[in-house]
Amino acid sequence: MLICGLQKLSLLDYPGKLAATIFTGGCNLRCPFCHNALLVTRVSESPVISEEELFTFLNNRAGKLDGVCITGGEPLLQKDLESFILKIKDLGFLVKLDTNGCFPDRLRRLLDKGIIDYVAMDIKNSPEKYALTVGIEGFDPAPVFESAKLLMNGSTPYEFRTTLAEGLHTAEDMEKIGELLHGANQYFLQSFIDSGSLVGFDGNHEGFLGTLNRSDIERFRDILSGHIPSVSIRG
Repeated sequence: MLICGLQKLSLLDYPGKLAATIFTGGCNLRCPFCHNALLVTRVSESPVISEEELFTFLNNRAGKLDGVCITGGEPLLQKDLESFILKIKDLGFLVKLDTNGCFPDRLRRLLDKGIIDYVAMDIKNSPEKYALTVGIEGFDPAPVFESAKLLMNGSTPYEFRTTLAEGLHTAEDMEKIGELLHGANQYFLQSFIDSGSLVGFDGNHEGFLGTLNRSDIERFRDILSGHIPSVSIRG
C-alpha cells in the first residue's frame, strides 16, 4: 500500500463515527478542481507512511476509534487494498471507502466479500460533461455509473457526493444526474474551495473555476431532491 497521509482523528470523514483517515497516493483522474495535487500529480513529493507505522498507530487506537476511512487519491488503484482492509478489520475497526467509481469490478469484489462497511462515491458530473470535469479527453463514464448501480442495488450503506464548481456544473447537469440515480439513498453536495494546490492549474484559474454561491447550491439540491429522497449540503 502506498500510504501518503494519516489524519489520526476525524469527526467528519465517517458519518457518525470517530475515525482515522488514511490517504493513498495516486489517482487515474485529473479533476482540475481537485484540492490535493500532492496525492495525484506529485505523488513522488508526498511523504510515505509505512504499514508498520500505520498498524502500530491503529493497534494503539483499538477500542478508542470506531473506524478507518480509506481515501485518496483513488484507493482502488492499490493492488493490495483487499488484504490491507482485512488487516484493519482484524483489529475490530469499521472501514469506509472513498472512491471515484471507475473500477466497478474491484468495488464489486470488496462488496461481495462484505469487508466494506460504508462507501462514499464521487459523481463528478452529468455523463456528457464527465470528460471535462475529470480532466481526461474522451473519458467514458459508463464504469462510474455501473459502480453507482452496484451500490444502489446492494446492501452496503453508501452515499454519493458531488463537488460543485462554477464553470463546470449547471442545473441541467443536476437534472441528468438525478434521472440516472433516481431512488438513491442519499446525496451530498459540497462547494469547490481553492486550496492553492489544484491539479489542473498553477496559480490562475479565474474565468474557468469558481465557488458557487449558496443560492445556486440550494437550487441544485432542490433539483436532485426530485429524484433522491435525501440530498444535503456539506459545508
